[in-house]
Amino acid sequence: MGQYRLPRLNDQLRDEISQLILRGEVKDPRVSTFLTINRVEVSSDLSYAKIFVSSFLSDGQVENGVAGLNSAAGFLQSTIAKKMRIRKFPKFQFHVDKGMKEGFKMVQKLNELEKESHDSEQSE
Repeated sequence: MGQYRLPRLNDQLRDEISQLILRGEVKDPRVSTFLTINRVEVSSDLSYAKIFVSSFLSDGQVENGVAGLNSAAGFLQSTIAKKMRIRKFPKFQFHVDKGMKEGFKMVQKLNELEKESHDSEQSE
C-alpha cells in the first residue's frame, strides 16, 4: 500500500464516522452527538479499523456510547462503504480513548499549581 494511502484512509474514515454521528444517523440511543472520534488506525491489510472515541461526558456514558457504536458498526461500515471506492473495507472496532480527558485533567492540575506558586510569591 502506498506510503500516504493509509493515513489518508484513516483521516477519511474519521471524518465520515464523525459526520454520521453528528447528523444523528446512528439511531442507537446510547450514541451521543457529544462523542468525538479522535483517531482511526486501519491495519495494513485493511481487515480491521480501530476507532478511538472520547468525550467530556462521564466515563460510564462514554463506555455506553462505545457499546452503542460497536452494535451499530455494521450500519456504519455499509453506509461508508457505499461512499468510498476501496477494494476491501475494514471491520470497525470502537474503543474508549481516555487520553484526551486525562490530558485535560493534567493541564488543570498544572494551572492550579502555577496559581498556587504565583500566590505564594506575591504574599512574600
